[in-house]
Amino acid sequence: MDKTASSPSQAVADIPSGATLAVGGFGLCGIPSTLISALLDQGASNLAVVSNNCGVDDWGLGLLLAAGRIAKMTSSYVGENKEFARQYLAGELEVELLPQGTLAESLRAGGMGIPAYYTPAGVGTLIADGKETRVIDGREYLLEPAITADFALVRAAKGDRHGNLVFHASARNFNPVVAMAGRVTLAEVEELVEPGALDPDEIHLPGVFVQRVVAVPADQRAKRIEKRTVTVTENGTA
Repeated sequence: MDKTASSPSQAVADIPSGATLAVGGFGLCGIPSTLISALLDQGASNLAVVSNNCGVDDWGLGLLLAAGRIAKMTSSYVGENKEFARQYLAGELEVELLPQGTLAESLRAGGMGIPAYYTPAGVGTLIADGKETRVIDGREYLLEPAITADFALVRAAKGDRHGNLVFHASARNFNPVVAMAGRVTLAEVEELVEPGALDPDEIHLPGVFVQRVVAVPADQRAKRIEKRTVTVTENGTA
């Protein structure tokens, strides 16, 4: 089955206002920036977004946030976005914080059809408020629900027309579990190849988890650097 969309705008065309989105990436590494930009142009609003973080003020999910299109964020880290802090403190944005491992496992559980699981992470903290606990072998655990989403947005280095994906190094991060958790998963790929071009042992995520694939336009393949650190020499040059 050929799952390719003709353009990013076509890929996101049916995402409605009020949808739940799971979005891959860690910081600005491996984020589906092309699909996010297409969704910004598409106009969907009141979105509930599950992602490790919310981009930065002028890139990634930060663009949707600045446009007032995100109603709720479920994340594990939110420290790089001043607009995020402003909206939260002003009561404009609902926020759910989860330990990073819990976020990853909840997405994986959702993709595997596991409704909930027990974890020691968060016991005795605000994370545990209102959640069921259980003592197993003398240790207390929280019951955490799985996370699923109406749509998932991910980015891969390579993908074929059947939706099989290959990620590059640390850009894999949350992308596989995000893709698994989406009822409809959209993958933007830097290189689109024909079926059979990928070695089966090379594939990180099988196409069964992906419903749409779109090639990233050549002029959108450049990657943003979230923080640049340089060493200053004795003569003052970097």
